[in-house]
Amino acid sequence: MRKLLLCTVVAGLFISACNSNGQSTTAVTADAGTPTVAGTTSATNAPVMKFEKETHDFGKIKAGDKVTYEFKFTNTGKTPLIIKDAVATCGCTKPEWPTAPIQPGAEGAVKVTFSSVGKMGLQDKQITVTANTNPAQNMVHLIGEVTAH
Repeated sequence: MRKLLLCTVVAGLFISACNSNGQSTTAVTADAGTPTVAGTTSATNAPVMKFEKETHDFGKIKAGDKVTYEFKFTNTGKTPLIIKDAVATCGCTKPEWPTAPIQPGAEGAVKVTFSSVGKMGLQDKQITVTANTNPAQNMVHLIGEVTAH
């Protein structure tokens, strides 16, 4: 009898725990009832980061050299674009981005510097830019080949 009671209590706790984790974090906004994550712009009004080029091939460089490229973009959305962060797949690649909001129709650039110190052969460095866009992350690639002196 005790086993049955204990199993029933454990099953009840398990079921209630599963149900409490399924809570949604969406909220309905006043603009046409479009669901959005709380505190963000709806998908129809979100800024859009449109890159001129999503991949740049720096070609062949000698080991130890640095290359820099600016990934130019335009905000083709309806609200100001705010870049929150930009990270590369490796510490050898340093992205820099504008801190001021990019207005609709305006242009900006993410400047990326790759240092080939300690690198050899084909390289593909991915830079992930996080902004108030939908989707929140956009990716660009810096590729090329590092050769011996």
